[in-house]
Amino acid sequence: MALDTGVTTWLMVSALLVMLMTPGVGFFYGGLVRKKNFISMIALSFLVLALTSIQWIIVGYSLAFGSDIGGFVGSLQYLGLTRVSANAGTAAYPPLVYMVFQLFFASVTLTIVTSAVAERVKLTSFIVFALIWLTVVYCPLAHWAWGGGWAQQMGLIDFAGGTVVEICSGFAALALALVIGKRAGFGEYSLEPHNIPIALLGAALLWFGWFGFNAGSALAVNASAVTAFVNTNTAAAAGALAWMFASWYHGKPSSLGMVSGAIAGMVAITPAAGFVSPLVAILIGAVAGVLCFVMMLVRIRKQLDESLDAWAIHGMGGLWGTLATGLFAAAAVAGFSGFFEGNVHQFLINALAAFAAVIYAFVMTYVIATIIDRCMGLRVTPDEEYVGLDICQYGERA
Repeated sequence: MALDTGVTTWLMVSALLVMLMTPGVGFFYGGLVRKKNFISMIALSFLVLALTSIQWIIVGYSLAFGSDIGGFVGSLQYLGLTRVSANAGTAAYPPLVYMVFQLFFASVTLTIVTSAVAERVKLTSFIVFALIWLTVVYCPLAHWAWGGGWAQQMGLIDFAGGTVVEICSGFAALALALVIGKRAGFGEYSLEPHNIPIALLGAALLWFGWFGFNAGSALAVNASAVTAFVNTNTAAAAGALAWMFASWYHGKPSSLGMVSGAIAGMVAITPAAGFVSPLVAILIGAVAGVLCFVMMLVRIRKQLDESLDAWAIHGMGGLWGTLATGLFAAAAVAGFSGFFEGNVHQFLINALAAFAAVIYAFVMTYVIATIIDRCMGLRVTPDEEYVGLDICQYGERA
């Protein structure tokens, strides 16, 4: 097929937007930690981007999108990007463009997981964890949903990563937090965010980048891309307002609550972005805003130090969004019918894939983290944690 310059340009621009989300998460998380750990959170996002870029080229892309092996993982046919061409193949864009687009999905997913280790992770241990986790957890899940794996074969519809990105990162963060343990002083004294404006800036970068994340996943310049583009903003707005009003009911309508709600809305619409109407996107985003706020309160009441709420927002928001896709997908939008159009089978497939992703991401992350913790130790020393990771791990001050 001849190369379509319009589609190829759109995918390259979308890849850049998704790439921006990785440091966006870093700034969002950086503003939420204490000043002595500010640099460490942003640095982790850049470290993840670098590690993922190498892992994905050497083996990750092949494991995710190589020819299917038993429905579980891809083969090594694209090892080192062998046979991944810069020229258009069977699609209107080069496979190499699709590779880098998916690379940035993997990067932002792992960056979200850093929520679980904020202010206490040892850098060397995190590097080992990151490379193993990408290979053993992320790549198989990407293959299941998008690379020809069992879930895709059964008919899962996941437009831009409800299972692959959101459920995967959120429940991986929950498992990792349980292994690494609470921060020193958690529940005893205040661990207030040190720079809310920086966190708001990070959220703005995420909102901006999410248009490429969702609309770019149409892999074309067509009606699905337009629908996903509009639905992304719509769900973000609905989630922001829903979380704001829910938090207002419990106290004050905080700025962090608004942007957290916007992220929750975008998380939930991600799997449904090209399959539902904007009116349904309002519903999905609003439910996500309230649901994720409640899950954050549950996490606090349980004294679980999953520090920056990846589980509450990405894990639970992604679970709701994947189920909602099976409920509300409309044939008039993209040709897929959900439960409310009489297609119970579609809802059951999405539910099966969603809970399989929950179990796999949680269990495998817990196992990987436990092994690394016993072999290398995941945490810095108590003295290093007291001084802060900026100085102890990076030799820098904010």
